[in-house]
Amino acid sequence: MITQEVFKLVYCSSCGFHFTNPRPLFSNIGDYYKSDAYVSHSSSKKGFINSLYNIIRNYTLKQKVNLLKTLSSNRELLDIGAGTGHFLNACKSNGFNVMGLEPDEDATRFAKQHFQVDLFPLEKLYALESNSKDFITMWHVLEHVYNLKDDFREIVRVLKNDGFLIIAVPNMESYDANLYKENWAAYDVPRHLYHFRKKDIQKLASEFNLTLIKTKGMKFDSFYVSMLSEKHTNGSIAKAFVNGLKSNLKSKHWGYSSQIYILTKN
Repeated sequence: MITQEVFKLVYCSSCGFHFTNPRPLFSNIGDYYKSDAYVSHSSSKKGFINSLYNIIRNYTLKQKVNLLKTLSSNRELLDIGAGTGHFLNACKSNGFNVMGLEPDEDATRFAKQHFQVDLFPLEKLYALESNSKDFITMWHVLEHVYNLKDDFREIVRVLKNDGFLIIAVPNMESYDANLYKENWAAYDVPRHLYHFRKKDIQKLASEFNLTLIKTKGMKFDSFYVSMLSEKHTNGSIAKAFVNGLKSNLKSKHWGYSSQIYILTKN
């Protein structure tokens, strides 16, 4: 962590779910996002990692839009944790009716100025019409959600009966997570409040009457996360590439570094 504070990962003895402890107060957790190092809220191209992130983002945006198109011809989309609005802009350009929720004011201003996309506070979720969205997407967002169960209940309420909930989160069982251990960059404490395995997503889905229909790997994430992890340990880009490649090759056993979970209502 950029503040050099110490946080622990603890787990529930009965269900095995992992979470960050201590958890920052809701009133000041936003302070941990105010950093150029937090690239998902930045479009800076300063430095190798930021430049690489922006190049890969342009490619993966097309993949994400195509994923939605393969699932349904319907076009009502809600993106939760919309960041700077790049994904919503790509969807809007492909004929989707888009809506985004985002707590960060700087990211919200960026989306408006650059893409003419209006983003709303997260509280707006509770005011949305039930069964109104064909797609609800959360790209590396669920691990940040402060009131997990309450917000998830609302997400399921807003999703149409034939809609799709798409969640992307880091996989703490991946090869690179096991390799880097406490230096694994995707733990990203305390911004990441929860740490998921596939079985955790399945359990959460079951609790809210959802079915996991497909899991997809985010193959670029293993390289990117390994690069950030090597930065923590003063390692090399070459070593990060090798470890990222190993992680993808070992995904049949460990799963990918980050995974996309596609869920529907039962």
